[in-house]
Amino acid sequence: MSSVRARTALGATLVVALALVVAGVALLGVLRGNLVDQAGLQAEVTARSVASQIGNGTPFARLDLPDDTEEHPVQVVDGRGRVVAVGEDVQRIEGTGSPGTRPVAGGAAGAAGEVSEDVDHSTGEVTVDGETAAYRFAAVEVAGATVYAGAPLAAEEATVAGVRDAMLAALPLLLLVVGGVTWLVTRRALKPVEGIRREMAAITASEDLSRRVPEPATRDEVARLARTTNETLAALEASVERQRRFVADASHELRSPIASLRTQLEVGAAHPELLDVPGAVADTVRLQQLAADLLLLARLDAGERPGAGRVDVAALVRDEVAQRAGDRVPVRVEAAEGAGVAGSRGQLARVLGNLLDNAQRHAETAVSVAVRREGRHVVLTVEDDGAGVPEPERERIFERFVRLDDARSRDEGGAGLGLAIARDVAVRHGGTLRVGRAPSGGALVELRLPAAR
Repeated sequence: MSSVRARTALGATLVVALALVVAGVALLGVLRGNLVDQAGLQAEVTARSVASQIGNGTPFARLDLPDDTEEHPVQVVDGRGRVVAVGEDVQRIEGTGSPGTRPVAGGAAGAAGEVSEDVDHSTGEVTVDGETAAYRFAAVEVAGATVYAGAPLAAEEATVAGVRDAMLAALPLLLLVVGGVTWLVTRRALKPVEGIRREMAAITASEDLSRRVPEPATRDEVARLARTTNETLAALEASVERQRRFVADASHELRSPIASLRTQLEVGAAHPELLDVPGAVADTVRLQQLAADLLLLARLDAGERPGAGRVDVAALVRDEVAQRAGDRVPVRVEAAEGAGVAGSRGQLARVLGNLLDNAQRHAETAVSVAVRREGRHVVLTVEDDGAGVPEPERERIFERFVRLDDARSRDEGGAGLGLAIARDVAVRHGGTLRVGRAPSGGALVELRLPAAR
């Protein structure tokens, strides 16, 4: 069965059926045992009544046996196994161990004696007036004789049969009720799930990620499933929107240098003396840098993980600063030794380069880089004495293609990918990247990474 409701209803019905069968068998067993014990108690009372007569010296021939032979058949056997007294109209007795059903002629009189406290029970059959039925016998010894008295088991059999028939008659109806109730309850419980499925199918068909699945008002697993589904849809929508903006912004950024380069080449082809070779080289370099940034972002978005090698951050800073001797503003370095982290040297060098580029664009007279160890972390800070970053914009600058100075030229301001790349690399190295205010009033960018063990 493909339906959860059907499987649940069937499983519940089978479990209830098995439980009812086991409980019914146990109930019938207990009921039968109680009825048999009651019959044995009745037989014991009758046997002790006759045995007390024998104990008082009443002769066997003069014993007052019960008149209702069908209800209380009695048989008395002497020490030699001979029947010395038997109830009227009793034709045959099985289950007492005596060989006959008629008293011997001239049976001896009973002798006085005490009635035994022990009672033996057995089950047998008695034929009275041609009708045979099952009986429960009680055997009591007195004065060398044994008194057997029986109680019919017909009532026990009828009661047990009646209860069994009633249970068998009610079982299908009860199972039908259990299956129907389980079906309805399961259907009601799974109704929100079906609503979620339909909405997800509609979202898939329409490709409209702004839609959300209905959330039930309950606090059960289905409600949590709906909330988690909506959170997933929201994250997916944000990711798709981010990708769309990324593609649009990348296309826009690429269009300007390509158009400029094409114009210069076309002018150069028509008028070679007017060809601006430095400008063409600058546009080509800008295209190369932008393509490298886009390629790195694509690798980061694809889940590229940094290596597990050890990187000496102090040495990395000194090497990077040494390669930037021609920067507009000189860079001051304060690097503590023993500041190692685990990761990719190339990616971390890219982060440091982007931070220094950003500081150089905004600094007035000074840029400083510091490396220190704080507990289990290595902290790298890049500080400039420029105008700083307004507090409301300190998170926005890490978004892709974001420039705070919209009037700034693209050639001077870059594509707005440097800080976005720096934060992505920092996060993938298990660290953080944030911007604050430097004591000089400029920007203070802090990169915090876990120290290598």
